[in-house]
Amino acid sequence: MEINKSIFKSYDIRGIYPSELNEDAAFEVGRAFTRQTGARKVVIGHDGRISSPALSVAFARGVLAEGGIVEDIGQVPTECLYYAVGAYDFEAGAMVTASHNPKEYGGIKMVQKNGKAVSILRGVDLLESVEKNVVLVGSVAKEVQQKDVWDDYIKHILSFVDANKIKPFKIAIDASNGVGGKTIELLKGKLPVEITGINFDVDGSFPNHSPNPIAEGSSDQIAKAIQEKNLDFGFIFDADADRVFLVDENGRLITADMVLLLLAKYFLSKNPGFAVSYNAVCSRAVPKFIKEWGGKAVRTKVGFVFVQKGMMENNGIMGGELSGHYCFRDNYYLDSGGIAFLSLLELFSESGKKVSELVKEVDIYYHEPAIEFKTGNSDKIVEALKKKYFDGKQDELDGITVEYDNWWFNVRGSQTEPIMRLTLEADNKEIFEQKKKEAMEIIDKNK
Repeated sequence: MEINKSIFKSYDIRGIYPSELNEDAAFEVGRAFTRQTGARKVVIGHDGRISSPALSVAFARGVLAEGGIVEDIGQVPTECLYYAVGAYDFEAGAMVTASHNPKEYGGIKMVQKNGKAVSILRGVDLLESVEKNVVLVGSVAKEVQQKDVWDDYIKHILSFVDANKIKPFKIAIDASNGVGGKTIELLKGKLPVEITGINFDVDGSFPNHSPNPIAEGSSDQIAKAIQEKNLDFGFIFDADADRVFLVDENGRLITADMVLLLLAKYFLSKNPGFAVSYNAVCSRAVPKFIKEWGGKAVRTKVGFVFVQKGMMENNGIMGGELSGHYCFRDNYYLDSGGIAFLSLLELFSESGKKVSELVKEVDIYYHEPAIEFKTGNSDKIVEALKKKYFDGKQDELDGITVEYDNWWFNVRGSQTEPIMRLTLEADNKEIFEQKKKEAMEIIDKNK
């Protein structure tokens, strides 16, 4: 059987269903996953996408065919699957989800227990094993067992905060028709907050807005609800609920690096001197304030696996990136939208300030969303920028980053598409506009 190699991504398995990723492919991925990890006991879960139940069954059959034992925790947020691997006697796990991708996509995120941590198993690492198509060693006659982890999972994420300190806020939460609403429903009776729920019905067709919270228009509904009902603030989750974004009392979507800073302040206040990891395109306010608060700022390449690694190798307490993933040491070094949500509730309760006021204290530079452009000459662009800005502080941790006293930029290529992104930040808008025009002129001449 021929499997589309494009589904083997840098961090997971992902492709359009069923033309790129289908049940046959999921079965073979399940087999390769079992061989690669050597796991005998595997836990699986799935999100609310239309394709996910079928792909989940096929993946489980692949594990069984290789002699593994499978327990299914059903339709859950991705972080619930992560929790199950870390907390119970499973050696590895798989979450059938395409995360924030459009409804046409299916996918599989895979993890393996690694001591006290749970590590990501990259999709590309399975390609060779799938291609070898090793002879089956087991039997598909075994049955998948069912397991309910909800009560333990809710207790786990609540253990990160003191619920008695949380004030009776009036907030909005948009679950994006994904699985995050299930977590919030179970938390409702344990928190004093009044919640206006938006798009809590799980619907894999995502009828109301994109499953990606930062896609254009995704935050319109929650912004309108906050303003019309005079709510204190709100949160919007992506489809599999491992990412969460904050919306202030004015309906403004807060960039994830500013939320990372709020979380860093909260965790460093309880764990002085620990490290916080962040990626190369976050605002330079991130390392500035982490250091001021007595923490160690660890800069990494873009991508969750790098942020996690930076935290694990540097005595980190948490980490995060612009995509809205926030990971925590005491969550097996993995990301959790639920823990971020609860931690921010306690932080806001203790501060006594509005969300916009707290953000203003750390959002001290001018920045705009990254500029994306197509190119077949990424090396040429990087060399031209290095030559032009030779007198700046340069590094090539991820693409090219050049820093000056009052501005900086990063240009990096995508790992999956012929595109690059320019991230730029300056002390004020005037400098930003000037330097953006200058950098784009160089890029346009060389792309």
